[in-house]
Amino acid sequence: MERGKMAEAESLETAAEHERILREIESTDTACIGPTLRSVYDGEEHGRFMEKLETRIRNHDREIEKMCNFHYQGFVDSITELLKVRGEAQKLKNQVTDTNRKLQHEGKELVIAMEELKQCRLQQRNISATVDKLMLCLPVLEMYSKLRDQMKTKRHYPALKTLEHLEHTYLPQVSHYRFCKVMVDNIPKLREEIKDVSMSDLKDFLESIRKHSDKIGETAMKQAQQQRNLDNIILQQPRIGSKRKPKKDAYTIFDTEIGSTSPKSEQDSGILDVEDEEDDEEAPGAQDLVDFSPVYRCLHIYSVLGARETFENYYRKQRRKQARLVLQPPSNMHETLDGYRKYFNQIVGFFVVEDHILHTTQGLVNRAYIDELWEMALSKTIAALRTHSSYCSDPNLVLDLKNLIVLFADTLQVYGFPVNQLFDMLLEIRDQYSETLLKKWSGIFRNILDSDNYSPIPVTSEEIYKKVVGQFPFQDTELEKQPFPKKFPFSEFVPKVYNQIKEFIYACLKFSEDLHLSSTEVDDMIRKSTNLLLTRTLSSSLQNVIKRKNIGLTELVQIIINTTHLEKSCKYLEEFITNITNVLPETVHTTKLYGTTTFKDARHAAEEEIYTNLNQKIDQFLQLADYDWMTGDLGNKASDYLVDLIAFLRSTFAVFTHLPGKVAQTACMSACKHLATSLMQLLLETEVRQLTLGALQQFNLDVRECEQFARSGPVPGFQEDTLQLAFIDLRQST
Repeated sequence: MERGKMAEAESLETAAEHERILREIESTDTACIGPTLRSVYDGEEHGRFMEKLETRIRNHDREIEKMCNFHYQGFVDSITELLKVRGEAQKLKNQVTDTNRKLQHEGKELVIAMEELKQCRLQQRNISATVDKLMLCLPVLEMYSKLRDQMKTKRHYPALKTLEHLEHTYLPQVSHYRFCKVMVDNIPKLREEIKDVSMSDLKDFLESIRKHSDKIGETAMKQAQQQRNLDNIILQQPRIGSKRKPKKDAYTIFDTEIGSTSPKSEQDSGILDVEDEEDDEEAPGAQDLVDFSPVYRCLHIYSVLGARETFENYYRKQRRKQARLVLQPPSNMHETLDGYRKYFNQIVGFFVVEDHILHTTQGLVNRAYIDELWEMALSKTIAALRTHSSYCSDPNLVLDLKNLIVLFADTLQVYGFPVNQLFDMLLEIRDQYSETLLKKWSGIFRNILDSDNYSPIPVTSEEIYKKVVGQFPFQDTELEKQPFPKKFPFSEFVPKVYNQIKEFIYACLKFSEDLHLSSTEVDDMIRKSTNLLLTRTLSSSLQNVIKRKNIGLTELVQIIINTTHLEKSCKYLEEFITNITNVLPETVHTTKLYGTTTFKDARHAAEEEIYTNLNQKIDQFLQLADYDWMTGDLGNKASDYLVDLIAFLRSTFAVFTHLPGKVAQTACMSACKHLATSLMQLLLETEVRQLTLGALQQFNLDVRECEQFARSGPVPGFQEDTLQLAFIDLRQST
């Protein structure tokens, strides 16, 4: 009974708690509802709470439905009234729009008529006022127009007179007008404008002369080249009287008549358009290339206006700027000869123009100014040539550049500019030219040595024999007497290398032409370059071939023979250089060729390589040795590996027939000593602790085979039993 009452009390308490939670949910903000719901889930009556929650939701839904049903009819009536009002408003809007359109249409013509009337009255008033003023000012304006026409047609001197007449005669008559006062105030500006116009012509001239400097320079350099060719022809014909063409004649390119360049000339200014034409008998003069009248006109105007010094300073300043632009080489100038040629043409054109201005004006430029520009140009040109020529790796391009620099220097020297520094700089380029030649010939020698078969040259006819002898100085009476077919002792790379050395000498000689060097200087230059070719380039190529891993004994023997003959040919190279320079070898300070040393070093390296190669081959055979030190069999013949080794040595030394005797003997003695030492090491190995009689017998047979080889004299020239001494220690051990 009591338990039932307690359950009922708890049920009432739970229902009250659920009711409180529902009220909190209805009255609390949704963001704070979390703690309330948590209390529901913490309790044990979760199901009952959900039932109460569903009941409460249904109650609220019924209340919402009642409220909506109560107000629905009023809402529908309001919507109906609003739709009626919208229709009336639309009708009112259409009436207003229609009324406005009719009003705009009816008033449009009236507005247009009013605007036309207004414009007509305004124009009438303006025309009347303008006519009255023009009648008073027309003479002044006509004079001013005349002034402008004169300025437009570049008649600057009449323009100055017209300006003075306007200022003193016409303007005072209408001075009470305001514009006349302005005109009076503008008269100094008009004078400045005349100065500016003439200066503008000068600027156009300067711009044109800058663009066409390369054309002017090209013409000047062509004339210098023609003059040099003519001088060479005259030197080759001494019986014909010759005189050096005076500077005035060489100055033809800018030998203009005073009348055509007079300051009073009214011709158009600038560079005349001259198209490339076929060369005529005479080179075009300045009147065909350049019109200097803008310079003279501007100089005269500034002189009349008392501003000559200003003009001189401006002209010199602008030409200095142009000089700096001309002297700035393009970044890719070193890539082609045309880049250098255009650079030189512009410089020559610039200084030829300045030289002409120096001789045809009084003080516009002076000698000090020209010398200052030339010093700057010379230093910048030399610096640019040093930089860009250092990038060049083609000896032909360097040689062409040298010829172009010589022509450049000769052209400017004709106009009185000192060019000694250019020739000094050419001596620097000469060293670079030698380096590029050495690099080129390094590749040539490498190709020759790589493609050679290292076999004596076979000769099947007299024609081929003479051809080889013509390429390489070789004399051997015994070989000449032999019948065909026969062989030269050297391989093909000997005449090829010899001829390439001569080609190198010719290439060095080409660079020395036209450098105004003495025969001794040319001879010294050629000999030093040839020594570098022999001691550095050719020597390196020979050493690389000798040190190759896959080179054989036959090739090494042939290299020794080849270098021996090349060493003998050095005296002919000396004679060859003497013949082309006309400087005797006995002359004081004459450099000697070091070819003998080069070929001796190469030969010694090849000999050492032969000794090393032979020892390596012997070691390879000895690796096949397989002695059974405990055998009981008594052998009756030498070991197979040793028989093969002796056969190899015999065939190898048979190839040494053309080697110098000492080389062959040294190689043979070195091989025998190495063989004896290696056999001794086999016998004394730590692994060999005891020997049988059969093993000693086999080893003794092998030693006898070696002694028999030594007695057979594989290489001639040994004294009796000398070669056997290599095996004496081995014999005593056995």
